[in-house]
Amino acid sequence: MNYAVFFFFRGFMFIIGKLPFPILYLLSDVLYLQLYYVVRYRRKVVYDNLRKCFPEKSEKEITSIARKFYRNLADITLETIKGFYLPEEEVLRRWKVLNPEVLDKYYKTNRIVLNLAAHYANWEWGILALDRQIKHQAVSLYKPLSNKLIEDWSKKKRERFGMKLVPIYQTREFFNSAHEIPASVVMAADQNPTNKEKSIVVKFFGRDTACLHGPESLGRSAGYPLVYFNVQRVKRGSYTLEIIELFENPKKTAPGEITQEYMSMVEQIVRLKPEDYLWSHRRWKHSDEEIQQMLQRQQQNA
Repeated sequence: MNYAVFFFFRGFMFIIGKLPFPILYLLSDVLYLQLYYVVRYRRKVVYDNLRKCFPEKSEKEITSIARKFYRNLADITLETIKGFYLPEEEVLRRWKVLNPEVLDKYYKTNRIVLNLAAHYANWEWGILALDRQIKHQAVSLYKPLSNKLIEDWSKKKRERFGMKLVPIYQTREFFNSAHEIPASVVMAADQNPTNKEKSIVVKFFGRDTACLHGPESLGRSAGYPLVYFNVQRVKRGSYTLEIIELFENPKKTAPGEITQEYMSMVEQIVRLKPEDYLWSHRRWKHSDEEIQQMLQRQQQNA
């Protein structure tokens, strides 16, 4: 069964990946209509998230954002597939790092940097484009696919321009190992955590929100400086990355400070252009009672 799925997957990816961009975006327009009107992909989750985050907006404004979100989702879905087949020079032309020099001082002192990102705009092309534009070894923590054949093929494709992909369950092993050159590690930590015992609760869009503990834990314990990766769409198929410094000396921060600053940065950027955020994930899964338990545990451990 794995082989059958793999060969179907490869054929589908090849057909989509080889389409010229104008035709790709025509297909994306059709996909948007299917996702929003026919399949109604996670529409309840999307609308629920938008209403929670923007209670001041009318239902007409919420619907406008939702429709734009589905257009964005269709675009980045097909762009991700297209990225597997793009040559290096086109990847670098379409996804540019505006200020790579921000990381240079950490490279000169041989320091690992944590790059906090969000599921915003096209983060997948960043996996292809980042390593060639910074001096550090670019590293991304990710969750492997269950199909081994598809996993091996997609990992090879995503690493072909220098990025190193590290499975999330090897995170500690990676940070404890020696590196030839310092690493710049991308962590997209804006989604809902599964480990309630270690979750950090901060304010996000005015709501108590459980967050992943990894960035703060690594920053405060090891002293890795933290920056934020602000990815923005310039136009269809063209993106920029602005690197924003967050904490140069995270060991000096208070408990929860790093996570709050990170999530506040995500909120600030999302408010400016909400349609480019991934609204289809269930950001607030935990009950009020669970959140209160997390807060109590957080206060006890502070």
